[in-house]
Order: sequence, then structure tokens, then C-alpha cells
Amino acid sequence: MSVRLVIVDDHPVVRDGLRGMFAEQPDLEVVGEAGDGAAGLDVALRERPDVVLTDLRMPGLGGAEFIALLAERVPSVRVLVLTTYDDDGDVLPALTSGAIGYLLKDSPREEVFRAVRAAASGESVLSPAVAARVLGRVRSPAPAELSERERTVLSLVARGCTNKEAAAILFISETTVKTHLVHIYTKLGVSDRAAAVAAGYERGLLP
Repeated sequence: MSVRLVIVDDHPVVRDGLRGMFAEQPDLEVVGEAGDGAAGLDVALRERPDVVLTDLRMPGLGGAEFIALLAERVPSVRVLVLTTYDDDGDVLPALTSGAIGYLLKDSPREEVFRAVRAAASGESVLSPAVAARVLGRVRSPAPAELSERERTVLSLVARGCTNKEAAAILFISETTVKTHLVHIYTKLGVSDRAAAVAAGYERGLLP
């Protein structure tokens, strides 16, 4: 029994190349294609394929939103991402939105064929680079969020306030300010005020 496949990519040349590749495989049948997420959703609703092979960054509807809508409206479909982007801002949202696999466009064609067949069987597939990135995130979880008071203390430190000045502004003791700073250093993975301020700007915690 053949795997029914829909290709979603905003580049016609890519769609043509993929369709030609899959035509060589008797068990992989392309039943539709689209140039963006909205059209891809329409095709998937009409054709009810086994697998949707999709890029992420497309005009209009694309990325994690497209994947989440597919999972909601066509829950039987397996979504396999095929893209050039492998940063956390693309990989993690795609996987958490419901993609069963994530491949890069420089993957060998045999790897793409295997991935489509595996996805149709319900197996997760990740390219080596993506797998390493996901594993790294699991091993190094995101740092704890700063509390509102800790953000305020960090903001005062960034403005050049001493512990004593920050305590006076916040109507708390200097010891409490020092305690907040210890928590801030721990959460940001730093050891001093300057590094805390730098990390605050880097992570968007400070305006």
C-alpha cells in the first residue's frame, strides 16, 4: 500500500524536484501540493494524505501555526518538516506543535524516503543536526524565570544603583536586595552584577 503525500513549499522548483524524486518510488504517491500553509491546509482537508511534507517559513500561514492547524483539523496526518532552518526558534515550535519529524533540505534523498515511510508509520524522525540540538536543549533546560521583584532589582542595578540605594527605592532591607541578587545570579548563570546586567539585556529582561 502506497504512502499518500502532500508537499507544501513556497518554491515551485523545490516542489517540482521533490515530486520528481517521489515519482521514482512506487510506494510513495504525491497526491497534492501547495505554495503556502493556507493552501496546504485546504489540500490536506481534501486529500486526507498520510504525510504532509512541509517547509516552515512561507508567506502567510506557515511554521508552527500551520502544523498546529493540521494537527487540529486533520489529526490523522503525519507532518514531516523539510527545511533549511535548524535553529531553536524553528525546531522546537515545530515539534511542540505536532510535527513528527524534522529534516534539513541537504539530507540525502534516501534519508528523505526513509523519513516519509517512517512518519507514515508513526515513527519520529530527526536529522542528526536537529537531534543534537533537541538533545542539547533537554540536557540544558531553559533557565528559571526571574520574578517581578527580581526583574525590578536587576533593572535598578542596570541603572547603577547600589544595594543600599535599591533598598531605599523598594522600601526593603539591603540584606533582602542581596538575597534577590543571589537568586538572580543563580537563575542567569552568572557570578557578578556586570554579568547579570549583560545577561539581562541579552535575554530581553531589560529594556
